[in-house]
Amino acid sequence: MSVHNIDQRKEYVAGVVEKMNNASSVVLVDYRGINVEQDTAMRKALREAGVEYKVIKNSALARAFEQTGNTGYDEYFFGPTAAAFGPKDDPIAPCRILSEFAGKTPMTIKCGVVEGKKFDENGIKSLASIPEKPVLLAQLLGLLTNPMRSLAVALGEVAKKSA
Repeated sequence: MSVHNIDQRKEYVAGVVEKMNNASSVVLVDYRGINVEQDTAMRKALREAGVEYKVIKNSALARAFEQTGNTGYDEYFFGPTAAAFGPKDDPIAPCRILSEFAGKTPMTIKCGVVEGKKFDENGIKSLASIPEKPVLLAQLLGLLTNPMRSLAVALGEVAKKSA
């Protein structure tokens, strides 16, 4: 192995480390069995959500995970692996999109790191069920305004009865 080759590998791993450090989440998938049409649709959905999706060598992923302090993932670095790097503002986006496509294709979710926490396939699928941020904010607003609305209706009824 030449020195040039070693430098290229170190640079490749450094690029993966940088992607991991700039992402709010990383989800690993085994993309075997997915056809071109499905892959294109999935990549489009990921891109629209601000998720970067790359096929990465397992050896590079193993080193990058180690260098970023994410240990205990060795069992997932086998077979064809792709990584989805979530945007800072929506760490659940890759979980949601990849879970949807894993349900419709032979692709499988291996594991992930979401905001520094390790998740297996079931954990990623559980996270995927969390609604998007605008939906959560609307639900929260509804929860906060509902008691006030109920109080206003009750006070209105009391006012009608006493009049």
